[in-house]
Amino acid sequence: MPLLILGLILFIAAHSTRIFTDDWRSHMLERLGEKPWKGLITVVSIAGFVLMIIGYGEARLVPIPLWEPPIFTRHISIILNLLAFLLLTAAYVPRNIIKAKIGHPMIAGVKIWALAHLLANGNLADVVLFGSLLVWAVLDFRASRQRDRINEVVYPTATVIGTMATLAIGAIAWYVFLQWLHVRWIGVSPLGAVAG
Repeated sequence: MPLLILGLILFIAAHSTRIFTDDWRSHMLERLGEKPWKGLITVVSIAGFVLMIIGYGEARLVPIPLWEPPIFTRHISIILNLLAFLLLTAAYVPRNIIKAKIGHPMIAGVKIWALAHLLANGNLADVVLFGSLLVWAVLDFRASRQRDRINEVVYPTATVIGTMATLAIGAIAWYVFLQWLHVRWIGVSPLGAVAG
């Protein structure tokens, strides 16, 4: 668990400078320059991410159950993860309706992904990992939307092609992850958990 917590601290801190220390971030950008600053943030993020993966993997070997989620929450989790995949895809496909309306679909996708995993898992490590990321994503999304309003950000108008591509790519990615990649990378089949 200590590695998981350290990884979360590094990862969330690297992604929270605009939420909590925007003036300091601006000062560091001026002092270091954009590329070195982004390089530093990238290194801290990757280190945090690696420690989170290792720490979560270790914590799962000796689970500390807090509750046993009902089977129906696992069904809800699968649907919520479809929505999360659509939102994550919307962050990268240009001119789609999701990005035009939400503004920060990547962060919104993390919120839904974390919530879905909290619903489906009841161990302490799950609550620490997904709960922390959910709280961070809620705060980051709120701060990002406030910055958009202050700066009067206008997102590009959506096109049918951009929106259809987002929906198709997101749904296909979700299906592949659900059917094959989750069990291969994480060691747990979401479909097996629903059947169990």
